[in-house]
Amino acid sequence: MPFIEENDLLELHKDIDKAQIINERLLDQIKFKNRELKRARLQRNIFGVITAIFFIGSLALGSFAFGLSSSPQTSDMDYVNVSWDSLDVIKRRMDNLRQQNEELSLVREFYLAKNFLEKEKIYSVQVKAFVDKNLNLASESLSNTLFVKTNPFYSYSLGNFETLEEAQKFRTELVSMGFKDAFVASYKEGKRIAIEDPN
Repeated sequence: MPFIEENDLLELHKDIDKAQIINERLLDQIKFKNRELKRARLQRNIFGVITAIFFIGSLALGSFAFGLSSSPQTSDMDYVNVSWDSLDVIKRRMDNLRQQNEELSLVREFYLAKNFLEKEKIYSVQVKAFVDKNLNLASESLSNTLFVKTNPFYSYSLGNFETLEEAQKFRTELVSMGFKDAFVASYKEGKRIAIEDPN
């Protein structure tokens, strides 16, 4: 079986590391959005309480003023003056809260989809198997690699893919680089399930 050039292997691992960094950034964004969602709920609840207090206070003032208006100098109808500016501010605030709620719903849906994918099986391309555990290939700095014991061998695989098609495409690239024996295997919870069709 031919060996992969060290530069090519490092380039593959750099690409995998970049994807992993993007995933970590997305998880950080999800955590940030979750905090914003909690804050938005609290603000929405506070806004509702303040609105209710304002409404009750307005009714109390209106009924008090109605009781005082029985003198002949005042008209039979009392008017409550509310600034249009304050109504516009309240409306804009409500629209802003609705928009934040929609954004947080999208983030929550993404987070739930990611949790679902973690429970599903993944695909990886096995490039080598050893009788003895050989840690020279399994560097700490290389991510998205699998080093799994499949009795009596230790298998070394590259890449973690959600779909079989992605793994097969990666396998084709590795074969063109000289890894003629590379094949796609499926894994779930760190254990190999099956060897997939090379296609």
